[in-house]
Amino acid sequence: MREQLLDIYQRLFEHFGPQDWWPGETPFEVCVGAILTQNTSWQNVKKAIDNLKQAELLSVHGLFQMEEALLANLIRPAGYYNIKADRLKAFINFLMHEFRGDLDVMFQTPLEEIRQQLLSIRGIGPETADSILLYAGGLPTFVVDAYTMRALSRHGLIFEDATYEDVRGMFMDNLPPDVQLYNEFHALLVALGKRYCKKPRPLCSDCPLFEK
Repeated sequence: MREQLLDIYQRLFEHFGPQDWWPGETPFEVCVGAILTQNTSWQNVKKAIDNLKQAELLSVHGLFQMEEALLANLIRPAGYYNIKADRLKAFINFLMHEFRGDLDVMFQTPLEEIRQQLLSIRGIGPETADSILLYAGGLPTFVVDAYTMRALSRHGLIFEDATYEDVRGMFMDNLPPDVQLYNEFHALLVALGKRYCKKPRPLCSDCPLFEK
C-alpha cells in the first residue's frame, strides 16, 4: 500500500505540480476559512473573510466579542451564515476557554488529544478538524474529503463503504508523518477530483492515474 500511495502521489505531482495550499495569511485565518468552507466554494469564503478584514474583526478577540448576528451578516457570502456563525462562535469560545485564545498553545497539545477536543466542538467534523490541524497548526494529520474518497474508490484502494477514519488511517499508517507530504497529497487529490475524477462524468482516459 505504501508503494501504491507514493506512486499515486508522484504521478499527481508530476502532472499538476505544487498546489501551495492552504490560502490564508495567518493560522487564525486558516482556521476561520476551514469552518466557513463547509458546503461552499473558496471564492465565497474569501468574500466572507474579506468582510471580516474590512471590519477589522478577523481576530480571536474580535470574533469573541462580536454579536453573533453581526458575525452572521458579515459572513453571509459563505452561505448557511447563521449556522456557520454559530460554529465559529463555538470554536472561538473553545479557544478562549481552553487556551486563553492562544492558537500556538492549542497546537502544542498532542495531536490525537487536540483532534478529539476539536471534534467535540459543535459543528466541527473530522475534515474541518484535520484541516485546522494540518494547514493552520502544521501537525501531521491527513485530511480526507469527497474527492479523495471518490478517486480511491474508483481505483480500488478502498471499499465504497470506507469511513473517514478508515481512509485517514490508511494514509497515516502507510506514509511517514510528514506535514508537507500530507499537505501536498491532499491538495493534489482535490485537483484530481476537480479536473478528472468528476462525480457524474469522469475523464478517465485523460487522468494521470489511468493505466494505459
